[in-house]
Amino acid sequence: MDEGYVEAVLDLVERIPAGRVTTYGAIAGVVGGGPRQVGSVMARHGGPVPWWRVVRADGSLPPSHGDRARECHLAEDTPLRTSGGLDMSRAFWDPATGE
Repeated sequence: MDEGYVEAVLDLVERIPAGRVTTYGAIAGVVGGGPRQVGSVMARHGGPVPWWRVVRADGSLPPSHGDRARECHLAEDTPLRTSGGLDMSRAFWDPATGE
């Protein structure tokens, strides 16, 4: 995978504010590629960045991230739905606009 692409993804993830989340697809919309390509970068290189702030479009947490990610979201007061998923209407951070 291109090192420049990896760096672009990781730099963008580092800009996501605490208590907010964005999606694999939203990142792909800014840096190019697709959600799976962003997911691949996160799986291979995402350990040093706030990886829990990159989520599925529906706000659900991948089973492999569940407990650790939930602890991080609770610590950051990320808005959650009563079902336990993320409240995307309140938590979404748009990487294209920075808001």
